[in-house]
Amino acid sequence: MPIRRRHLLAGASGLLAAPALVEKVGAQSAFDWKRFKGTELEVSLTLGPRAELLMRNQKEFEDLTGIKVGSESIPEQQHRQKLVIEFTSGRPSFDVITISLHVNKRQVGKARWLTDLRPMLADASLVSPNLDFADYSAGGISYVTHADGRMDMLPLNIDLWVVYYNKQIFQEAGLEFPKTLDEMLATARKLTVPAKQQYGFVARGLKNANIPVWTSLLLGQEQETVSPDGKLLTDTPEAIWAGEMYKALMRETAPPGSIGFNWNESQTSFMQGRAAMWLDGIGFAPPLEDPQRSRIVGKVGYGVTPAGPKAQHSAMFGDGIGIAEASRKKGAAFLYLQWATGKTNMTRLLQTGAGVPPRKSPFQNQELLSNSRFGREWFATLLRSNEIARPGLPVIIPVTEFRDTFGIALTNTIGGADVATELRRATAEFQPVLARSEA
Repeated sequence: MPIRRRHLLAGASGLLAAPALVEKVGAQSAFDWKRFKGTELEVSLTLGPRAELLMRNQKEFEDLTGIKVGSESIPEQQHRQKLVIEFTSGRPSFDVITISLHVNKRQVGKARWLTDLRPMLADASLVSPNLDFADYSAGGISYVTHADGRMDMLPLNIDLWVVYYNKQIFQEAGLEFPKTLDEMLATARKLTVPAKQQYGFVARGLKNANIPVWTSLLLGQEQETVSPDGKLLTDTPEAIWAGEMYKALMRETAPPGSIGFNWNESQTSFMQGRAAMWLDGIGFAPPLEDPQRSRIVGKVGYGVTPAGPKAQHSAMFGDGIGIAEASRKKGAAFLYLQWATGKTNMTRLLQTGAGVPPRKSPFQNQELLSNSRFGREWFATLLRSNEIARPGLPVIIPVTEFRDTFGIALTNTIGGADVATELRRATAEFQPVLARSEA
């Protein structure tokens, strides 16, 4: 196949497996980056800042290994469709692929489309002395580990949800950043002044895209949407409480038209100074500090998602990178995984604000922390959020259907519909879909 150059977490078993892997890869022997020199690899990446980073520095890997890489980056939705079509065919065109863990983890794991990396991690001749497995965060390793202990990816990026806030608006009102979700609603109400085109809160209202906002609130009740044994927890008193909180924030304190907002419209409202708080992923920070795009440069505050009645958590999403089981170039592909998720690239990831590295070492780089345009509050918020992170979407196969079904219910509540009624209807509608997916 010719080289193409198109620009186009969960079970305890995984956490327990990590120390054993570290122990096994500790004794290095006969490792050689040039072992697969002359091999040609195909790499399929999801379009975005992580893909841009890897493609921009790809020659570094090629010079290091003598391996030629044909890489492509494809928009998220199309990339998800591509991986399903090609894996199902049994003859994928790629050797290495990035996977959205919050969407495809269960699907990929159940079908065993990716190679179990544990034997490779235990092979000293295949593991670089610089891999430093213990440097990966526990949350990142848990995210790429299946309930049966299989680890078929290395973590590439962790996306943590935080609250961006406008320091100037808070200071002028004499208010402090809220410590609880109830306080967040009360603060948002106080900061909503329609006559000034100022609103206390903004977030995603668009169906499907709005689910992480609701699940972020639900985590404050120490609850996810699906139990470990596959039971829907979407119409419980806790889920209804989170739905009521979402409804109040969006109906009473968000800008007009937010029922149709995705992240980009929310970001625009916040950058224009029209919203005091914005709940979303921490990876959206760079434009906020760009004077060419943002009106609030120097006024942006970063806060951990406030605590709910029972707990404080940050919703977590992420990406992994793995090797196609059908690939005949697994050794060379494993070298690419080590390079892609290595300390150098993960430091670059943090430095550019393109994502949150699932490694610990970048956060110990004092020069990086001191010179970053994001400031120490951004790093402190990121680190604290990482400590309390839990998945923001259920690890199930029909994630898209889940987001569509419950997203419509939440959007309806912004229009005034009863929360309990909408969530019960959506739960009844989705239950057979979930059951069929696990049959």
